[in-house]
Amino acid sequence: MADRLFDVSGQVVLVSGGSRGIGRALAAGFAERDATVIITGRDEATLSLTAAAISTPTSTVEPVVCDVASVDDIRRAIAQIVEKHGRIDTLLNVAGVNIRQPTLNFSEEQFDFVVDINLKGAFFVAQEVGRQMVKQGHGSLINIDSLNTYAPVKNVTPYAMSKGGVVMMTRSLALEWGPKGVRVNTIAPGFILTDLTQKLWSDPTMQEWGLTNTPLGRMGKPEDMVGAAVFLASEAAAFMSGQVVRVDGGFTAGLNWPIPGDGGQ
Repeated sequence: MADRLFDVSGQVVLVSGGSRGIGRALAAGFAERDATVIITGRDEATLSLTAAAISTPTSTVEPVVCDVASVDDIRRAIAQIVEKHGRIDTLLNVAGVNIRQPTLNFSEEQFDFVVDINLKGAFFVAQEVGRQMVKQGHGSLINIDSLNTYAPVKNVTPYAMSKGGVVMMTRSLALEWGPKGVRVNTIAPGFILTDLTQKLWSDPTMQEWGLTNTPLGRMGKPEDMVGAAVFLASEAAAFMSGQVVRVDGGFTAGLNWPIPGDGGQ
């Protein structure tokens, strides 16, 4: 017997940054569970291909072009979605970018590129969707932060800063919008294999370090995020807001010392 406590069928679900990686996997996961799914991204061709690929016989995924670095784009896209569907039940605020290099090498343009998408864009997407959720009296807003909000990874300072801001935004919005029936949480992935990170994790040294420090003994897949997202979007998480849910294979459970198997005794 299906448990309706975790049912997301019929929900109108918006996935910002849904054309690839974690966003694509989340969009596909909700489509497979019969939600009405809308994905946004900057490139129309990529969006359309993704929407067609992850649509199901019972859920046609809709592409809407939106550059989250542009507030005008955000407002236009959200208005278009609300006009067509009348509501937004769940927002998956996924769109994000990263540049890996020493802090001393960052230009102003590179800093702005990361922060404008990861923090400013996430804020204004949340704000615009939040207006609708507050108006309708319900909604689940799910941000995506990072392992960097547990401990920063070296050579990604603007990225770590932006994701730290996402956590504070999550808690602040949970305080403001909870009385209006809107829940706000965030998922913090561990090290996830995507098209953008495949090259990094193909390095043998990085592989060994990642596997050694992840208790479950493997790297994450974008699909590993689906369960947590469905939970947060469903009635199963009805009394949960302002929280960080870490989906990291146990990476943040503690320090995995390189000591002998007997504990050094």
